[in-house]
Amino acid sequence: MQNTSKQYDAVINTCRSLFINKMSDYGSAWRILRLPSLTDQIFIKAQRIRGLQQNDVRKVDEGEHSEFIGIINYCIMALIQLDKGVVEQPDLTTEQATKLYDEKVALTKTLMQNKNHDYGEAWRDMRVSSLTDLILQKLLRVKQIEDNSGKTIVSEGIDANYQDMINYAIFALIHLTKE
Repeated sequence: MQNTSKQYDAVINTCRSLFINKMSDYGSAWRILRLPSLTDQIFIKAQRIRGLQQNDVRKVDEGEHSEFIGIINYCIMALIQLDKGVVEQPDLTTEQATKLYDEKVALTKTLMQNKNHDYGEAWRDMRVSSLTDLILQKLLRVKQIEDNSGKTIVSEGIDANYQDMINYAIFALIHLTKE
């Protein structure tokens, strides 16, 4: 489990660095995105990963790695939007956005550690393609919850699904880094 924590942090450090650099380039323009728009961005990335895993020919020279990073960062943005709401104009400095990013990562990592304890690191025996499929399944669930105006009867909410997608994407990147 100790190794998982270090590997998790290494992946997050890469994602966080990209997030900060994009904040420097674009500011917090993402703050205008409604949740369904963020969900669709994540869906596009997950679909592309699945396509890369199934197709022999690639027409764009970017692999799964960058798409999983995108999934992680968009899910963190979605978690921030859930808490702060959508705005009409960018309203966060890089420092403010990074603080919120770190808060969401800390909560998500704690969730991973708790589940990892209970499941005995079962993800280590999973294929990257299975993790991709789980992300897509979570996305379809989120879309359904969004279509239900955010209401669920017995299921976990949108936030838990975004957190699970983050963790699945991190597990996939850990696997890809080993290959």
